[in-house]
Amino acid sequence: MVHRVRRRTTPHSRDRLWFIQAVVVGFAVIIGIRLFTLQVIRHSAYAAIADNQYNLAAKLQPTRGDIYVMDHANPGIKYPLATNRNEPNVIAVPSSITDPAATAIALAAILGQAPNDLQVKLAKPNDSYEVLQRRISADQAYTISGLKLKGIHLEDESWRYYPESTFASHVVGFVGYSGDVRKGLYGIEGALDSALAGKTGSISDATAAAEFLPVSGPLFTAATNGANVVLTLDHTVQFQACQQLQDAVSKHGAVGGALVIMEVKTGRLLAVCGQPDFDPNNYATTADMSAFNDPVVFGAYEPGSVFKAFTMGAAMDLNKVTPQTTYNNTGSVKIGSFTIKNSDPKATGMTTMTKVLEQSYNTGAIFAAQQIGLAAFDRYVKNFGFGQKSGVELTGEVGGNISSLTKPGDIYLATGAFGQGLTVTPIQLAAAFGAIANGGKLMKPYLVDEVDYPNGKVVKTQPQEVRQVLRSDTAATLTAMLVDVVENGHGKRAGVKGYYVAGKTGTAQVRATTGGGYDPHKTIGSFAGFAPVEDPRFVMLARIDEPKDVQFAESSAAPLFGTLMDFLLKYYDVAPTRPTQ
Repeated sequence: MVHRVRRRTTPHSRDRLWFIQAVVVGFAVIIGIRLFTLQVIRHSAYAAIADNQYNLAAKLQPTRGDIYVMDHANPGIKYPLATNRNEPNVIAVPSSITDPAATAIALAAILGQAPNDLQVKLAKPNDSYEVLQRRISADQAYTISGLKLKGIHLEDESWRYYPESTFASHVVGFVGYSGDVRKGLYGIEGALDSALAGKTGSISDATAAAEFLPVSGPLFTAATNGANVVLTLDHTVQFQACQQLQDAVSKHGAVGGALVIMEVKTGRLLAVCGQPDFDPNNYATTADMSAFNDPVVFGAYEPGSVFKAFTMGAAMDLNKVTPQTTYNNTGSVKIGSFTIKNSDPKATGMTTMTKVLEQSYNTGAIFAAQQIGLAAFDRYVKNFGFGQKSGVELTGEVGGNISSLTKPGDIYLATGAFGQGLTVTPIQLAAAFGAIANGGKLMKPYLVDEVDYPNGKVVKTQPQEVRQVLRSDTAATLTAMLVDVVENGHGKRAGVKGYYVAGKTGTAQVRATTGGGYDPHKTIGSFAGFAPVEDPRFVMLARIDEPKDVQFAESSAAPLFGTLMDFLLKYYDVAPTRPTQ
C-alpha cells in the first residue's frame, strides 16, 4: 500500500510562486510594449532605417567607368563602346507567397524555367529573398508586372552594356566573372580594370552604422566611381577596317584574320580588328573561348616574306649591301643538308637587292643576312621590337618567339632572313614598318588616348619613341625599294591611285598539326606598308589566315590593304602626290 504525502503550502512558498508569475507576466508586458513600439509607434522610423541601409549599400558600390571612341569626321562626339544600364531581375519573397505551385506555373513559361524548379524556390515559408532570374527582357518584365503576383517583384540591377555589339569587341573585352567576383576580362576592360572599376566604399563600424547610419564622418567612406577611358580608335576607321577584314575573310573562306592601322609619327592606333570576333553582351554563348584573344597582340605566327624588309634594312644599315648590290640567283641555295628554294624557282643570274624585294627571292634575303652574320641580324631583329611585347594597353599580348636566332647553325640565320622559324605578332609588324616610315625611329603603339577620373583629373597619353633602329638615310633608301615592290613587284594590288605606297607581301607557311614540317595546303597572307611615301601618315598590317581560294598574299592581304589605304587617305583629306590619270 502506497501512502501519499501531502505537502503543506506555506506562506513562504506561495510568495515565491506569486513572484515567479509576476516576473513572467512582467516580461510578457515588456515584450508586448516593445513589439507595439517597433511595429506601430516607431514603424516609420525603422522603415526609414531599413531604407537608409539599402541606400547606404548602394553608396558603397562604385559605378564602372565608360569606354569611348572619337571620330575624325565628327569631332567632339564620344561614341560609347562600354557603359552601364539597369536591367530587371525577378525577385521572390517566399514568405509572402500563399500558393507556391500556382505562382510557379504562372512564371515558368515567361522565364523559360521548369515549374517544379521554381516551386522549390518559392515554397520556403521562412525565406524573405530569392532571386529567380537575372537580366530579363523588357517584354518579360512587362508581362510579369501585369500578373501582379503576390510576393513577386522586379528589382533593377546595373549591368555592363556594349551598345555596338561586336564592334571592337577584341579591344573592349567584357566584364565577367573570375570565380565569384565580377571584373573586367580581356581587352581594355581587363587591362584597365582597376581604373574602370573604381573603389568600393567602406563602413569601419558595422554595428554603429546599423543603428545610427551616418552618411559622413569616420564611420563611412563613400565609393569612388570608376574613370572613363577614351581610346585612340577612330570610330569610322575602325568600322571600315573591321568590315573590310570580315568581308575578305568570308570571300577567301579563311579561318580568320587580323588588321591594325597606326599613325606613323605617334604610334596612335586608329583601328585594331580581329576575326572571328564575338558579342561581349553575350560572351557566355561564344563556343570557342580562344575567340576572346585579340589576334593583333596574341596571334603570333611565322610572318614569311614581309620580314625581308628588316633583313635588307639591317644589311644596308651596316653598309654591307646597297640597292644595286648583286648576287647570283640560281633559284635555290643549299645550307648544310637543307635546300631552300624561291617561290619562283627560275634562275635569274646576277640580281640586285632591289629585285630581291620586288620579286621576294628567299635566296637574296639569305645572301643579305649572310653579309652581316647571325649576331648582328639578331640585334637588329630585337631593335625592331620583335621577341618582346610592344606594351600596348591590351591583355594577352605575347612577345613572339625569336629564340631560333640564338641557336648555332647557319640554317637559323637563313630561314630567319625570310621570316621562317621565328614568330611575330601583327602589332609588332605594324610598329616595325612604322619605324621604316618614320626615318628609322620605332614608336610605341598605344590605344588609350586619355583616362578621365571623377575628381576631374585627366591623364593624357603622349607619343613615346622607343629607339632609333635604322639611320634615317637607310630608312629612306629602304622605303624607295619598298615602293618598287608595290609599283613593279608582288605588291601591285596594294597600290592606291594618286599616291606612292611602300610595302611588302608575305606568304607564310603554317606548321603541320601532326608530325614535323609545314602543311602544304595552308598559308597565311600578310601585307605591311605605309603611305603616302613623301610624308608617311599611316602604317598598316593586313593578315588573312589560311585562305581557301588563293595561295599568295598578293591575292588576299594586298588587295585588302589597298582598299583600306585608299579609304584612309581620302577620309583624312590627304592630297594626292602623283597624277591620277
